[in-house]
Amino acid sequence: MFHRDPNPVVTRRQLLSRLGSGFGTLSLAGLLADEGMLCANETADQTGMVVSPLAPRPQHFPAKAKHIIQLFMPGGPSQVDTFDYKPQIAQFAGQRPSEVDRKSLRNTKNGLFPSPFAFKQYGQSGKWVSDLFTKVAQHVDDLCFIHSMHTDIPEHAGAMMMMNVGHLQPNRPSMGAWLTYGLGTENQNLPGFVALSPRAQPRGGMANWGNSFLPGAYSGVYANIAEMKPESVMRDLQNRFVSTEDQHRQFGLLSRLNRIHSERQHHDPALESRLAAMEMAFRMQGSVPEAFDITGETKETLEMYGDSEYAKGCLLARRLIERGVRMVQVSLSIDGYDIAWDTGHDDIEGGHARLAKACDQGIAALITDLKQRGLFEETLIIWGGEFGRAPTSEGAKGRDHDHYGFTHWLAGGGVKRGFSYGATDSFGLSAVENRVHVHDLHATILHLMGLNHERLTYRYSGRDFRLTDVHGHVVDAILA
Repeated sequence: MFHRDPNPVVTRRQLLSRLGSGFGTLSLAGLLADEGMLCANETADQTGMVVSPLAPRPQHFPAKAKHIIQLFMPGGPSQVDTFDYKPQIAQFAGQRPSEVDRKSLRNTKNGLFPSPFAFKQYGQSGKWVSDLFTKVAQHVDDLCFIHSMHTDIPEHAGAMMMMNVGHLQPNRPSMGAWLTYGLGTENQNLPGFVALSPRAQPRGGMANWGNSFLPGAYSGVYANIAEMKPESVMRDLQNRFVSTEDQHRQFGLLSRLNRIHSERQHHDPALESRLAAMEMAFRMQGSVPEAFDITGETKETLEMYGDSEYAKGCLLARRLIERGVRMVQVSLSIDGYDIAWDTGHDDIEGGHARLAKACDQGIAALITDLKQRGLFEETLIIWGGEFGRAPTSEGAKGRDHDHYGFTHWLAGGGVKRGFSYGATDSFGLSAVENRVHVHDLHATILHLMGLNHERLTYRYSGRDFRLTDVHGHVVDAILA
């Protein structure tokens, strides 16, 4: 069988010919780079050598944040029982004012349902927070609340796709994939985007952190953190039959063979993605165990975070961004239930109390820890679910979905502190002041990371796609 020589002899005539045509290619590459038109797979260093697609890349403009930690609350936490205080619900309990008379609510005859939780004011900002989040409440002067979020549909799967991929269907890249495509990552031995959850993946699974039509190098990596041993978080990282030195030699040989094959296939994008994924998997063998091993943390740090699985996820998120990972999503799940906050249908008081207890201490500790380590200003924290809960009752003790108006809060990299933006109506159902759609939130997040959401595009199937589709406006009012 004929095998092509990977290092063929080049004649002087051929060398001069290739050099002559190469000067024009270099000039074209420079022009395309200046216009931001080079594909991420064609990233080159100063010598012209192709480098990792995850190599750090310049922003469109100076960034206010370098990393993102998304504290995802799937299932729809109730805004009127957490951070959006509406005393008039109790005043008009059982009634159904016109503001809440929405036919799309399933039980149209049910009236206003007062929150079973007490609210108090906290901090210099005097922010009202329920007793579900007494530890997070201690940080209200560090938080930026958006009380006027709204989305397109009140159905979990579609709304979660909208929040995580900017579209109702799971056929677009995730926000984390877009970020790593636009910015790369600071640690070439770890993925640019890591999704964490205890026991259950968010509904929609990999679509929440996947790459879709973007090159495979930008896909997020999922880790189940129910068991906190590094070898359990990501399995099959160690090979007990082959030494590390032998693996390095094997990896070097396979890399050379793969590159030869890639050249023969004219650098097919699908093949390049598979090669990049395998190379990343090899590099992760040495980095993942160390990053996920929390036994080296001080006793004081471990006690500050607490023992809940979600709290350990918050601690891991800090460790990962500390090591250069671009984005970490920590999704709350309990007892294997993927949309945990959906217990609000039947039992707001019991269900929300249990869920808040699982994450309140860990979230507060994360904020404190980032500030102590000098990482708070460069890390954007995002808290919220795919939608909220109606102020009216569903059954005796529950609330139905509410996509008309709900609350998110942000903290850290580049947002105002102790600030509230937008508002829902008197009863907390619909966003009525300074409304913020999910596309606007995404545009703002990208802006804080130094990316223009209209310029961060990828051509696929004859069309330029972007995270915000053809929508989205940066919410300038919340920028510090």
